[in-house]
Amino acid sequence: MVERLSNLVAIFQKPELDFSKNRAENDDILGDAYEYLMRHFATESGKSKSQFYTPSEISRIMAKVLGITPQNTKASTTAFDPTCGSGSLLLKLAVEAGKHITLEGQEMDMTTAGLARMNMILHDFPTANILTGNTLSDPKFKDGEKLRTYDLVVANPPFSVKTWSTGLTPSNDPYQRFEWGEPPAKQGDYAFLLHIIRSMKSTGKGACILPHGVLFRGNAEAVIRRNLVRSGILKGIIGLPANLFYGTGIPACILVLDKENATARKGIFMIDASKGFIKDGNKNRLRERDLHQIVDVFTNTEEHPATPASSPWMKSRRTTPTSTCPATSTPRRPRTSRTSAVISLAVSLHGTLMLSTTTGTSAPNSVPPSSSLPALAIPRSAPQPPKLSR
Repeated sequence: MVERLSNLVAIFQKPELDFSKNRAENDDILGDAYEYLMRHFATESGKSKSQFYTPSEISRIMAKVLGITPQNTKASTTAFDPTCGSGSLLLKLAVEAGKHITLEGQEMDMTTAGLARMNMILHDFPTANILTGNTLSDPKFKDGEKLRTYDLVVANPPFSVKTWSTGLTPSNDPYQRFEWGEPPAKQGDYAFLLHIIRSMKSTGKGACILPHGVLFRGNAEAVIRRNLVRSGILKGIIGLPANLFYGTGIPACILVLDKENATARKGIFMIDASKGFIKDGNKNRLRERDLHQIVDVFTNTEEHPATPASSPWMKSRRTTPTSTCPATSTPRRPRTSRTSAVISLAVSLHGTLMLSTTTGTSAPNSVPPSSSLPALAIPRSAPQPPKLSR
């Protein structure tokens, strides 16, 4: 092994492998090569080893919808990923920021945490702090007895973990993460989301990838979801195509969070981008144009009616709370049609935030008119969610 490594180093020391005259500005040859290898490892390794890597297109979307640019990002900005995997989400934040911001992440798997540290070094972020441990039961980043808070928090947690409460008593959580309600014992999605919200500063922003089930599942999750909507922290929802992620084929969405001006926020901006992708082997992949259209629509809050004239595959709509919520308007989840579906958002009298679909019988790319979408209806007299104390 020593001889093999020595020969490899000797190859890169050869003068003919000097790329200095062939590099464009901001080129990162070693870092890009490492990310390329991780992508292919995720593709080939199957479900058990592939959740450590988030496709770079999704990472870029998350960084851009948070509004990160070199102009508005200070060097003192702090970023955190509680389930960092190989660190790709954190690095995309740093790339968009254009400067060496503070990066911190926690990863439960020791080997994957080692990959993240190596990834940081190869991308010229040797000071990034990656720690190993279970984020929910043993958070490593704390200030005293409280969770450390950050300007930016991003995450792609494992979907619907059944053992999320192992080593943890949610009803007696020392970090007060579950004041909006306790997630179901066998559905850990909201546990990670509540940890992310607790880890955000009072003006912090965040983005989290979760399965579509978080938008309509009832019972305990409905209680948390109602409090989340009424808090104003949920800024937007971006519905993604199915089969994008390694290890699962189910569709997912990006929840965009923003604590700044949350109390004054009047609506939730939703984008259905489920039809914009290209087949890439046994997976789907977002094209560059898909990425840019999602970011442009979200950044400019452009409302695209559900008509083929506006966009052949993307629908977006801002849902605005109203003062009425008659019992007869409580939405139901009809049968879905993949060829003609529009994402809509509604809150019933029981506080169930639903991701429903409206089907049609027209051509594959046509959809029902936007007037058929139910509004986000929240009674003005409804109790407000409990404030998260610090």
